[in-house]
This record gives sequence, C-alpha cells and structure tokens, in this order.
Amino acid sequence: MALALGGYFSSASNVFTGSLVNVQTWFSDRFVALQEFLTAPRDIATLRQRNVELEGEVAELQSQVIQLQQQVGQTQILAALVDFEQANPENRYQPAAVIGRDPSPFLHYVIINIGSNDGILRGMPVVTNQGLIGRIDAVIADAARVQLINDPASSVNVRLQNAETEASLVGSVEGDVVLQLIPQDVNVQPGDLVLTSGLGGGYPPDLIIGQVVNVRSRDFDLFQQATVQPVVDFNRLEIVLVIVNFKPVDISPLTPATTP
Repeated sequence: MALALGGYFSSASNVFTGSLVNVQTWFSDRFVALQEFLTAPRDIATLRQRNVELEGEVAELQSQVIQLQQQVGQTQILAALVDFEQANPENRYQPAAVIGRDPSPFLHYVIINIGSNDGILRGMPVVTNQGLIGRIDAVIADAARVQLINDPASSVNVRLQNAETEASLVGSVEGDVVLQLIPQDVNVQPGDLVLTSGLGGGYPPDLIIGQVVNVRSRDFDLFQQATVQPVVDFNRLEIVLVIVNFKPVDISPLTPATTP
C-alpha cells in the first residue's frame, strides 16, 4: 500500500488498465457487430413494411387532393353557370353533365346525363356560361346527344355584330368553324364578334359564338369566308346548360324547293 500510495506502481497500473480497456473494446465491438447482424433482417423487414404503409398513405392523400381539385373546378363551373343564368333571366336552363363523346373523329357530339324524363326535347339549344355549343340532336329517357356547332352537319344562322351583316356558320370534319355567305361588299375584320341571329328558328338570337380570326376574300368569289374562333373549348366540356323554354321552329316547308 505504501508503494502504491507512493506512485511506484503507476506505470504498471497504466499498462494493465490500458490492456484491459483494449480487451473490453474488442469484445464490445464484436458484440455490437454480432447484435446488428442478428437484428438487421428484422429491421429491414420492418422498414420495408413501414415504407409500403407510407406509400399507401401518400397515394391515398394524392387521390384526395385530385378529388378536391375536381370538386373545386366543378364548383367554379357551377358558380359561373349560376351567374350566367342570373344575367340572362329571359331563358330557363336545365344543367347537365357531359358523360360521353362520339368516338368518331369525323363527328362532333357529346352525351349529357338528362333526357326526355327531364323534359329535354330535340332541337333545344345548349350553352355554357361562355357561349353556344350546339343543340340537342337525339333524346332518350335519361340521356341526350348534343350536336356541337363545329360538327360538319351543323349550320347556324349568325350575325356579325361589328359588321352588322348576317352569314351562315358551318362546322367541318377537322372541327374548324367557318363563316360562309358573307357579301363581298361587307367589311369583315379579325376580332369581329359573331352572335346567333335568330333567323331560321333554330336558335334564339344574341347567343355568343366567337370571334373572326381571319378572312378570305377573292374577287372572283360571290361571297367572302371567315374562320371563327369559338369562345368555348369543346374538348373541355364538363357541365352545360340546356335552354328548355326555347322551341325550335321548322321552316323547311316554307323554303322554296330548288329544281335541278
């Protein structure tokens, strides 16, 4: 004890203590490595399971976000249609959702989810808050087919607001909308607004259709032609309004027959 207290064993004690620490460190490292080796597969399986659960939660949240975005979009459309209806109280409207489209690339129709059970009749005009899209072409009990104004069989009597003249608006296979039968002496300019004229009994007057984007006028033609940009995007139709208080008039028996 006297020698230890006097510090004569300090060097030997340090050597012994250092060796003991090294041995403990060696055993500790091997024990930790062995423990990690034995528990790693269980941890990996747990992490994989948790990853699958988190991926499922992310997918569910993304689905909810998409649904909320769709609901917001539909709410905005409905609000715009309500504003349009209030701004045009002379007509009565029946809202409808677009549930289908004609698969043919040469025809331009959409299917809506209301029909004869809802009072829908053939010939009723169909609009959005932006403007005219077409009219009812065929009806069954719970659905109806709408012929769009860009269909090649469609023809609408229109007037150019700025030029104060009338013309005929026809569709095409490509989906373009063209003004025909414009007199040569009429000054038609890009930007002129195109509205329904009400002539012919097929549509009520003053429904917005679109604007003139270019004009073709040649000296040897009897009439001018103009391409129209519709205000409605026919590829993004979701909710429409059917004008139910308008009854189309068939004036074909009064039209003079052409002789060959």
